[in-house]
Amino acid sequence: MTTYGILLFDSAQELDVVGPWEVFTTSSGLRDGADDVLLLAERSAPVRCSQGMRILPDRTLGDHPPLDVVLVPGGHGAREAETRNERVGGWLTGAAARATWVVGVCTGTFLLHAAGPARGRRVATHREYEDALEARGDVTVVRDARYVVDGRLLTSQGVSAGIDSTLWLVGRLHGREHARAVRRALQYDPAPPYLADEPLPAPTTDPETEHRPR
Repeated sequence: MTTYGILLFDSAQELDVVGPWEVFTTSSGLRDGADDVLLLAERSAPVRCSQGMRILPDRTLGDHPPLDVVLVPGGHGAREAETRNERVGGWLTGAAARATWVVGVCTGTFLLHAAGPARGRRVATHREYEDALEARGDVTVVRDARYVVDGRLLTSQGVSAGIDSTLWLVGRLHGREHARAVRRALQYDPAPPYLADEPLPAPTTDPETEHRPR
């Protein structure tokens, strides 16, 4: 059995939370419900995320079972909690020390740096915040990797990269074939129609009917 704990806080980035949650819960479902996936917050009230989605925590930071995996999402809230919320930072320091794996998505790495687990490590974060994280010192920011593994610390680049990193993690925990089964169940095979870093090609079909065969 694996118990996953995903930290929630105000202004967390939605997909940083929901993407890994989908990976972990799908993994558990394929294992006949063997694992627990818990959303954890300071209080039991709904948490309002970065884009306005409200998420109801399962447990509070003071009331949860031992965690095998601790995951910290990014978003504005991560960068604010880094300096303003001593309770979250203190909880994270202790929970990370006891967990088997510590995971940071996007700018969640800032909070992991402030709490200690990312200090002296190789990490990834959102591309727009790489310089800011590196300026904090005592950390090596890897700029050309979707996710980075350093010991039992797993960090990823921005937002959607959390899906990639947690797919890797369930493969590490439960085998590559299991991770492939999770990926198939999620039908996760990214093929974006507009690539962010490349010029758009001339249209070849009616954009209302364009599709990519799978």
